[in-house]
Amino acid sequence: MYDHQVIKSARITAMPKKFGDPMPQVMVTLDEYPNHEALLFEYYPDEISFTEKEFEGLTVAQARNMKFCKDYAYLRS
Repeated sequence: MYDHQVIKSARITAMPKKFGDPMPQVMVTLDEYPNHEALLFEYYPDEISFTEKEFEGLTVAQARNMKFCKDYAYLRS
């Protein structure tokens, strides 16, 4: 996945219901690859949260930076 590519759409997988369930993943479709869904990252939903709309129009680098900023804010709180 290339950092400069623009995210066309995003999908967040299911939230864990019990201990051991997988963490939610942000899956994205990029402008240059509209028929391919790729993993952007996974996250801990008890620390940070996202909506699918937040990712639309961002580059991959901007989306990863958004996660970093939310992680950083959580750790500083």
